[in-house]
Amino acid sequence: MIGDPIDILLVEPNPGDTRLFTETFEEAKVMNAVHDVSSGEDALDFVHQRGAYEDSPRPDVILLDPQLPGKSGMDVLAELNDDPELCETPVVVLTSSEVGEKIIRSHGLEADTYIQKPVEVGEFVEFVQSIEDFWLAFVQQPTDR
Repeated sequence: MIGDPIDILLVEPNPGDTRLFTETFEEAKVMNAVHDVSSGEDALDFVHQRGAYEDSPRPDVILLDPQLPGKSGMDVLAELNDDPELCETPVVVLTSSEVGEKIIRSHGLEADTYIQKPVEVGEFVEFVQSIEDFWLAFVQQPTDR
């Protein structure tokens, strides 16, 4: 149901950005749960509910920074796309520039959407709104995947 809270997995290596993301979601009174991890390995453990994340919910949407320590965001995206259980989970790639989308696509990978990461604190509110808009558009349209 569209009005139900969703579980968002934020895969972000920068603790400052993670704090800004989560605080902005809280300040916007978004009732969704934001779970955060900082590496590709942790992201995959979270979505597969392994190890420390075995009791974690399966995320409804994943916000993925492509530049992660260890296993890269592109590696994570490739594994998600190849997994029959996870390939339907919407992935929003958080790019640091307009070039980010081109780089990911040059590796033969595809995400559901690409959003440029906010640089200024004030832009985070617009970012949260764009995530909500994406989710509403995504769940209101039948999927062709």
